[in-house]
Amino acid sequence: MGLLARSAGFVRYAVEGPLPENFWDFAAERIAAHSFRDIDETYDERSIGWVSVASMFDSDFSRAPYAVGDHLILSMRIDERKVAAKILRKFCLKEEERLKVLRQVPKLSRAQRLEIKENIELKLLKQALPAPAVYDLCWNLAAGTILFFSTNQKAQESFEELFRQTFELGVMLQVPYLVAEHLLPAEQHSALADLSPAIFV
Repeated sequence: MGLLARSAGFVRYAVEGPLPENFWDFAAERIAAHSFRDIDETYDERSIGWVSVASMFDSDFSRAPYAVGDHLILSMRIDERKVAAKILRKFCLKEEERLKVLRQVPKLSRAQRLEIKENIELKLLKQALPAPAVYDLCWNLAAGTILFFSTNQKAQESFEELFRQTFELGVMLQVPYLVAEHLLPAEQHSALADLSPAIFV
């Protein structure tokens, strides 16, 4: 579930470092450079980039702007082609058996089996359709925080890398302690250090 859904799960990030000067001009250039590129008509295994929250097909943001007040709202789209391990194994064994009969040998060498695997995997990847996944984010520029609408660790790692490449800024995942430190005034930070875990049994 994402930003526009009735319910959603999200994690909070803090943005590390100051915003560049003329931020919106900088953002427009960088988002365009890292917008999503379709791989439906190619044999590429993976594509990742930004689209609008209105549609995963809107990579030029004609349907919805990413600038909303002092917030930046985007969706990260990832398309991946995958071949299931069981399917790959099946077709590799089938090709191995065909070659053993053709060459009249009881066994193929390791190098031959690896070559078969590479060829079969490439062939199956060309036949596979890329599966899309879309994850929303809301960046509060004034507060320096981001809500990323996925609790999936792999998606978070992809987001962190794409965000760094796009905006040349780091992000830090905010655990509850760090969120409290961010929200509380500085004079109350020492009280956080004195907290100890409670066992509810």
